[in-house]
Amino acid sequence: MLDMFKKNLRKRVMITLASGFMIANTIVFTVAAAPMELTLDDSVALALKNNPSIKMAEADLTKAGWSLNQAKAGKGPTLSFSHTDSRIREISSTTGIAYVDFYYKNQATLALPLYTGGRVEGNIDKAKLGVEYYGLGVEQAKQQIKLDATTSYYNLLQTRNLVKLNQESVDQLDAHLKNVQAQYGAGTVAKSDVLRSEVEKANAEQNLIKAQNNYDLAMASSNNVMGLPLDTQLAVKDELKYEKFGKSLEDCVQIALANRPEATQADTNVAMARKDIDIAASGNKPQVSLNANSGWYNDEFPGADNNTWSVAVVTSLNVFDSNLTKSQVKGADAALVRATEQARQAKDGIQLEVREAYLNMLEAEKRIDTSSVAVTKAEEDFKIAQVRYSAGVGTNLDVIDSQVALTNAKTNYVQALYDYNSNRAKLEKAIGTAVK
Repeated sequence: MLDMFKKNLRKRVMITLASGFMIANTIVFTVAAAPMELTLDDSVALALKNNPSIKMAEADLTKAGWSLNQAKAGKGPTLSFSHTDSRIREISSTTGIAYVDFYYKNQATLALPLYTGGRVEGNIDKAKLGVEYYGLGVEQAKQQIKLDATTSYYNLLQTRNLVKLNQESVDQLDAHLKNVQAQYGAGTVAKSDVLRSEVEKANAEQNLIKAQNNYDLAMASSNNVMGLPLDTQLAVKDELKYEKFGKSLEDCVQIALANRPEATQADTNVAMARKDIDIAASGNKPQVSLNANSGWYNDEFPGADNNTWSVAVVTSLNVFDSNLTKSQVKGADAALVRATEQARQAKDGIQLEVREAYLNMLEAEKRIDTSSVAVTKAEEDFKIAQVRYSAGVGTNLDVIDSQVALTNAKTNYVQALYDYNSNRAKLEKAIGTAVK
């Protein structure tokens, strides 16, 4: 009996431990699978941190910084050293006999440009403009990523709301179907009412499936913008809401022309094109440099005797180059015309972008008001249709039509809120709002 008791006790302990292990695993799995909670600010911060577009723009800026160092190097001295090992066949002037001799030479050369006709200075100024240009590119990339993260977040909110809305529609039609089936069982309605209600519920379930798929796609898209694994589950904390925008269209256009990185980049590109003209024109100006040489040579390795040196100021002037410099100047002139027109086109495009975003935002704002009123009236109409049908004075079609109208009204309201917020985000980007 004692042995049997011990065996049973041991068995119960093992079962308890195994159950505890399974529960612990279940708890760990549940925690690991918990969705990531995000606000809009969280979404933007993750996108700015992880998105490769910003890293590529920053790499371009780093490269421009090194290009500036390269241009500045053209103004400083250069020191070079060369060593030459030679084997020379010569004929003696006294005996007339040929012999082979060895010759070793070492030479150090120091060169300092004194005047380059503006070529070096032009390259430095252009490189500085390049740093400014790519610095603006980093800000442009940040603004675009912020917009992408914001619109994807709003899209996630919209699709989530549409899932809730379609689920609500399914629940309403399911409740109505049960009411119709009950009345059919009592013999107060025809079989056609049951069939029509079943069809409408099935259609609503189809819409719910589509809405859920759209939500899943929106989540994957948002993960992509934020640099997260595409299967990451998200739980968004915010809601689509309406906040009044306080600036006029004219103010927005002026702010955009002053703040947009693309507008400043276009002006910088024009300035760089002007520098190219100066650089090309330097070919017609004299070049002055200071050269110093020191050499050692003899017939024994490594050639350390017979020191020679020289210091010279060398001036050169291009007299004829088959119109090479002229062609370069004319090409730079044409590039300046193109850059100027590109700047004008870019600024026109910015104004158009601001206007489109602003007007679309206003249009959505008006739809928010009208669709909100429509939702209120559609809810009242649906309730009346339900009461009338239950009382036997209304038709099944009245209930279904009013429910469809209610779903459409709520869908229009959600769409209007999304359109307003997404176009407001586009407007913020269009006027060049800085990313903090």
